[in-house]
Amino acid sequence: MRRLTITAITLAMLVAVPAQATEPVDYQGAAAALAQYKSAMEKRDLTGVEALFSPDAQIFESGGVEGNFAHYRDHHLGPELKEFRSFAFRNYKISVRGEGDVAIATETYSFSIVLASGETIERDGVATSVLKWENGKWQILNLHSSSRKPKVRPAGGA
Repeated sequence: MRRLTITAITLAMLVAVPAQATEPVDYQGAAAALAQYKSAMEKRDLTGVEALFSPDAQIFESGGVEGNFAHYRDHHLGPELKEFRSFAFRNYKISVRGEGDVAIATETYSFSIVLASGETIERDGVATSVLKWENGKWQILNLHSSSRKPKVRPAGGA
C-alpha cells in the first residue's frame, strides 16, 4: 500500500510540474519590445534601448554585419541619429508568430529622414527579428533590416 501511495504522489508531481511551467507566452509582448525600439529611433534617443537586446544579439543591416547592439549603437546607429533632424516611420505593419519561448517578427514600413542639411531621404524597409523570452522579458537575439528607395509609380497608375 505504501508503495502505491508513493507512486501516486510521484506521478501527481510529474504531471503538476509541467502544468505550472507551461504558462501561455504573450507573443504580442515581442511586438511591444520592437515598438519600443522603433519609438526610440523616432525620438533619436537610444537611452535604455540596450536592455531590449540580448548581450550576444547580432544585427544585420542592408547587407552588412553590424555586430551586437552596443557596437551598432556606438559605431553606426548612434552617430547616424545625431546627424538627423528627424526620423519618422509610416505605414508600419508587424506580424509576430511564436515557437515556445522564441518569437519571430516581420516588420514592413516606410520612413523619412531629414538630415541636418535639410535634405529628406525616403525609404521603404523591411525587418525580420528573432526574440527570446528571457528573465521575464522579450529580448532581441537577431535583427536584420534592409531598405530601398520607394518604387516610382507611373503618373495616373497604381
